[in-house]
Amino acid sequence: MIEQWQVEQFHKDGYLVVEGVLSAAEVAGLQQDFDQWVETSRAHTEGWGETQDGRERFDLEADHRADHPSLRRVSSPTEISQAYFQVAMKSRMAAIAGQLIGGSGARFHHSKINSKLPRTATKVEWHQDFLFTPHSNDDIVTALLMVSDVTPENGPLNVIAGSHKGPLWSHWHNERFTGAVGKDVEAEHCQAPVACYGPSGSVCFMHTRLLHASSPNETEHPRTLFISVYAAEDALPFGENPLPSEHAGLMVAGVETGLVRSTANQVRLPQKPRGASFFVQQAGKDLASA
Repeated sequence: MIEQWQVEQFHKDGYLVVEGVLSAAEVAGLQQDFDQWVETSRAHTEGWGETQDGRERFDLEADHRADHPSLRRVSSPTEISQAYFQVAMKSRMAAIAGQLIGGSGARFHHSKINSKLPRTATKVEWHQDFLFTPHSNDDIVTALLMVSDVTPENGPLNVIAGSHKGPLWSHWHNERFTGAVGKDVEAEHCQAPVACYGPSGSVCFMHTRLLHASSPNETEHPRTLFISVYAAEDALPFGENPLPSEHAGLMVAGVETGLVRSTANQVRLPQKPRGASFFVQQAGKDLASA
């Protein structure tokens, strides 16, 4: 667990980086499984595998080659790896997420690996997670575990401190869900980013409303994040889970009350990507219907 001043800092800034959340042995188990998936990717020219809703589990960047692997997403790794399941559900990371959410308890919503292997093109445009996973209340925490060392140079998460207290910006443009805020919002509100980085085993805990983005990795050092989303026990999901999993809804802290708590938010439900990940939406290549 973490100290009260860290909890207060999270609620003030909308994010909190904690080093040493996982042990070296826990991280090694995650890295071993991911390394095996990267090796497997060398034999593929397009995404492969299948998740609960029929989409590809393993997603490749356009610059992927056998001699230059660019595996950018593994969806719901908890379903195919005991190491990832254990960390998502029963580790210190899950306990801290529950502490930050507070209230009656917290439950697992979904997970994925977002990776930027050396000198790969993957980037993430400015957005807020809540617009992808709206609930009846916004006590939702995204835990971004640094499987590899994350540095200021290898494509770290960039956030706008305090933006979780501001509005929910539309991610719809020209009647299409782009998964990103408009360029006007970016120009006015996203010009003072803070980079979130640390050694492997660190976790950045992020409020679901926080504006964030990341740049491509132009270094020789991989940047691999295991991302788990946790929601308040009394938050009712609106719409489909973007990454449905057999583990969605499992309690990680507290108790199940059966109650639903609502807060005042107004959002337009997102379109679900047809492709394996939201990267195609942000690139303007996905025209899936609502």
